[in-house]
Amino acid sequence: MQKVLSYFSDKVTGKTIGVWGLSFKPETDDMREAPSVPVIKALVSAGAKVRAYDPQAIEEAKSHFRGLSEIIYTKNKYDAADDANALLLITEWKEFRSPDFEELRKRMKSPVIFDGRNQYSVPTLTNNGFTYFQVGVSPAV
Repeated sequence: MQKVLSYFSDKVTGKTIGVWGLSFKPETDDMREAPSVPVIKALVSAGAKVRAYDPQAIEEAKSHFRGLSEIIYTKNKYDAADDANALLLITEWKEFRSPDFEELRKRMKSPVIFDGRNQYSVPTLTNNGFTYFQVGVSPAV
């Protein structure tokens, strides 16, 4: 959250943030201790709207985010990026490893990715026109 808030100068109010991965780990719908829960709650508390996608955990996530109308659950990963000011990769599902970056960039309002799994190549993202932040890695590119 610190990198996201810093990037947006502590003002995410009215911003749309795409989120890839809701579950604690890939290949499961387990939401116990999932990092997506505090991150999404903090984004919503700060005034952001969230477009979230997970291959298996959406139904389970709905119980964790009950009453939060600022969250839209999407049917696929690209829909989560529609009109997003940034995209957060939280869970390292296989389907997130090699996205079509051109398609992703077209759908996003701003081509900004915060990668909580550090699974993308810095040159690949920057060559595709993205501002790319790796979580736990400094300095951000």
